[in-house]
Amino acid sequence: MIKKITKTILAVAISVPLFAASTQAQIDNRVVPENRSQVQLSYAPLVNNTAPAVVNIYTKSVKRQRRSALFDDPIFKRFFGNNNSFGVPQERVQRSLGSGVIVRANGVIVTNHHVIKGADEITVVLNDRREFDAKLVLEDPRTDLAILQINAGSEELQSLELQDSDEVQVGDIVLAIGNPFGIGQTVTGGIVSATARTQQGINDLGFFIQTDAAVNPGNSGGALVGLDGKLMGINTAILSRTGASNGIGFAVPANMVNTVIRAALNEGQLARPWLGVQGKTLTNNLAAALGLDRPGGILVDDIYPGSPASKTDIQAGDVILAFDEKEVLDKGALDFRVATKKDGDISKLVIWREGRITYADVQLSMPPEDPPMNMQELDGRHPFQGATVLNLSPKTNEELQIDLFKRGVMVGKVRKNTPATYYGLLRAGDVIQTINGQQIDFVKNLLTALENPPREFVYDIVRRGNFLRCEVRVTTNNRLSGRGCYQR
Repeated sequence: MIKKITKTILAVAISVPLFAASTQAQIDNRVVPENRSQVQLSYAPLVNNTAPAVVNIYTKSVKRQRRSALFDDPIFKRFFGNNNSFGVPQERVQRSLGSGVIVRANGVIVTNHHVIKGADEITVVLNDRREFDAKLVLEDPRTDLAILQINAGSEELQSLELQDSDEVQVGDIVLAIGNPFGIGQTVTGGIVSATARTQQGINDLGFFIQTDAAVNPGNSGGALVGLDGKLMGINTAILSRTGASNGIGFAVPANMVNTVIRAALNEGQLARPWLGVQGKTLTNNLAAALGLDRPGGILVDDIYPGSPASKTDIQAGDVILAFDEKEVLDKGALDFRVATKKDGDISKLVIWREGRITYADVQLSMPPEDPPMNMQELDGRHPFQGATVLNLSPKTNEELQIDLFKRGVMVGKVRKNTPATYYGLLRAGDVIQTINGQQIDFVKNLLTALENPPREFVYDIVRRGNFLRCEVRVTTNNRLSGRGCYQR
């Protein structure tokens, strides 16, 4: 009986019959060539319409090399003299190349973040060899995307319209256009190999279109286009042991690209809504235990208080199977679906609970800054001297690109040449849990604990997932002694 029920889950939950009916006409139009003349058709008209919108990007950054400690060594000075010209820091120019796509006729360009990261100068070269200086409008490391702007005056540049990447199907013919190895604009062809690749370690919101079209270094930021001439995705990475094309390339889907463009042009800053659930991807064993005959979905472990999910019927132990009629196979897929939505959008979740299907409508919102950040730099006779601390919240965590569920007081940075840096008592990213038995939930608790600092400190911190206890004594001459930090 369970097997019979679970076989109908996606059909009921994701409305497959309705989806199939709406796309049947598109499927019917995709046919195998029937004669030689059809096989010999050329992609040249498609390339002529799309290639002018793909640009080459060249960047330059100046790195200042550090002076070697060798030049301050007394023995070196004895033989070569105290000549300050030795070891003067040198400036080294780094250059890189990539590709980009014009998405607005007024010169708005989308590329990969890693193409322009740290660049002091960005030059865009059009298909007709004209060069323009580009301004960085917005960068988003989480999706590895960046938005540039060039000024071509009153001229309307050739641009590409974005496709609804949810309509992309495995087997669709695609062209990859970019500047591989800096040899100049190049077009390669292939098919869509997969449409929802996650967990590739490429970026935080990894959800990619996979293609076997040849993609090589320099293609990053270039266009993946379909036969309709629309932008299907931005080529981002390849899977290769040699660094050259191995027939496995990944592109950021156009729907995610659109959210970054929208933020750059309309909203001025990038802010993504959130759902407020934490969970794990369903394995075979978990699926069997919950009455499902196959893995796939998100088993909800925790729900953040006050989040959109907390205002619905979602419960810990539920399995989220679909989001807005799109199947959710793992946490990466769910994060992608939520990230492409806007503040206030209402989405439908399909949930498996206690052997049956149920539904939940959730109104998405932005992660709140609750509590306020309250950033403070600490000073005084204690081990926290020189540390800058702040309250964690979903909004702050989003900006810091850390787990949105993480709470407490975090060390943002530690000033150099302080006792804490010498002995490793505090590091950036540490979360302070207790001081001398007092729970530290907010910065104000920490300030209270340090108002009349004692001579001896025993405090607990979390560092990179490890729980540490630190035992420190402040001596009469304000030096630190004691056992230091050790793993509990």
